[in-house]
Amino acid sequence: MLAIEFAVSTINKYASSASGDTVEIVERPHGGFTALLVDGQGSGRAAKLLSTLVARAVLPLIKDGVRDGVAARAAHDYLYLHRNGKVSATLALCSVDLVSRTLVLTRNSHCPFAVYTPAAGLVWLDEVAQPIGLYPGTRPVIHEIPLLADTWAVTFSDGLLETGRRAGLPWDVRAALAALLPPVAPAATPRSVAAALLAAALAADQGRPQDDMSVLVVALRPTPDPSLIRTLDLRAPLDL
Repeated sequence: MLAIEFAVSTINKYASSASGDTVEIVERPHGGFTALLVDGQGSGRAAKLLSTLVARAVLPLIKDGVRDGVAARAAHDYLYLHRNGKVSATLALCSVDLVSRTLVLTRNSHCPFAVYTPAAGLVWLDEVAQPIGLYPGTRPVIHEIPLLADTWAVTFSDGLLETGRRAGLPWDVRAALAALLPPVAPAATPRSVAAALLAAALAADQGRPQDDMSVLVVALRPTPDPSLIRTLDLRAPLDL
């Protein structure tokens, strides 16, 4: 038996009261789950409103059974119409689709997907992909991967690409992630990977992230547990 495991780690830009990143996970109507990562242009409350706007355009379509690529194009059209092509957002969708029995990875983002499978090893899906909201006719880049044991997919917002650069200490997110995934780290879990990658990025930014940072990890892993119980855990500290 296989288990679907999602993990997210995210933090606001230093001294910012709101994150421009929005992450959501929803159940697909015909089986499986979709995780969405939106990074709104800028930072703070305006960027949060923007990323929430995009998420609200995508999620109802996914819940209605619309294909991920169509939902991404619809979100672009919506944002382009309502903001007159003057603001942008990056969008990534990671779906475990039980109808096609594939892992569907959809990007309108310059941040890549990292995919690990035992057969191919670690592969970076980094074709040029335009953000949504700016240019007419924008389309996503889509990859489909068979649902096989020990398949991993990881993506992140661009705060991890910019880590350390303002201090003149650029940090290699690809090298950092490669050290956290199998086969280098055979005991890795999605939670450990998401937490460790974000922690490393924070350390490179000297504990003061220069942009919003989010990491999204999904894995299909064998499980000896025959239970059909599904679980979802959330931890979000509150500064009251």
